[in-house]
Amino acid sequence: MQYKLAENTWNSEELLAGVQTLLSGRCTMGDRVKEFEQKFAETFNSKYAVMSNSGSSANLLMVAALKYSNKNFEDGDEIIVPSVSWATTYYPIHQLNLKLKFVDINLDTLNIDETKIEQYITPKTKGIMAVNILGNPCNFKVINDIAKRYNLVVLEDNCESMFAKYDNKFCGTIGQMGTFSTFFSHHICTIEGGITVTDSEELYQYMLSLRAHGWTRELPSKNFVYEKSGKKIDDMFKFILPGYNLRPTEISAAIGLQQLKKLPGFIDQRIKNYNLFNKIVTNLNNKHDNVLTIQKMEDNSSPSYFAFTMILSNKIKDKREDFMNFLLSHNIECRPIVAGNFTKNPVIKYLNNEICGEMTNADIIDSRGLFIGNHSQDISNELIYFNEICEDFISRV
Repeated sequence: MQYKLAENTWNSEELLAGVQTLLSGRCTMGDRVKEFEQKFAETFNSKYAVMSNSGSSANLLMVAALKYSNKNFEDGDEIIVPSVSWATTYYPIHQLNLKLKFVDINLDTLNIDETKIEQYITPKTKGIMAVNILGNPCNFKVINDIAKRYNLVVLEDNCESMFAKYDNKFCGTIGQMGTFSTFFSHHICTIEGGITVTDSEELYQYMLSLRAHGWTRELPSKNFVYEKSGKKIDDMFKFILPGYNLRPTEISAAIGLQQLKKLPGFIDQRIKNYNLFNKIVTNLNNKHDNVLTIQKMEDNSSPSYFAFTMILSNKIKDKREDFMNFLLSHNIECRPIVAGNFTKNPVIKYLNNEICGEMTNADIIDSRGLFIGNHSQDISNELIYFNEICEDFISRV
């Protein structure tokens, strides 16, 4: 038996779409990307979607659009972030000359501890980066109330939580802008890929320019970013923003169109897998005095169950390395929870940041947390096998 962190969800539809795109001779960004963006926006009830070459790039576009639109962020402004997330939640904030303010997480949900945000707001604070961790929506009722009182922008890094909902609204569309990832291990896969969504036409147009070198070519004749001259060549090759090359391929978009059709079914299966995982852990805890604590879901939310997290407790509390090595030796892939307490990473010395208070809960998952994979296919056999291996390990302690 082998239990992987992620499995391929492609079949003949994705392969055919990819081959047809290759044979068409047009593989760089074009009509298929536009079609995917339109379908994605429609699926998630957003006005605009911009596809890029990764979820990391989607985050970069989001922060850059807000910075260069000159209405939200200036150099040195502060963005409140959770202490647990992926590296590229944080890097665009630093790279655009903004300051990271790290706040501890809630140990139950693994999301930012919304009760600790307000005490760290200063006149320089301009935004909150709400990261929906591993398929679990943040507590947006509290976050949005705080943002409204202090006139802050709410951004969503939703790369791990595609199709999750909070109060019946898709995560990624709750803040002013939101991002998604379509990397191999995520809810849908386009090889590499990311999407940034917004209801703001102005921010959408800034992203179009920033995605492709910061030039004017992608912009309509009348736009919010730059007044075009009406001269065709001039308007195609005028550079107006310090942009990037974050363009996706037509191949990724063609595959994404097929994956998007299957997304509701993928989520239904992930929920079924979670229900079995929850039952297994409940039985283990009843038998072995609560040795595993799993992620709890926010009220008013519909999670999309990216992965299955565990925090080791009681008699196996200090056995994470042994437990992970035991799982790996039995062909069960596992890993730390996202990047653990990110402030412990050596890269922190390069970032303009402030650690706001104790990172007590982030430290706990850093030393005692791990996760195994959830898949878009039935993994009942893998989970039953996981249960057997857990029983074996716990009985040896």
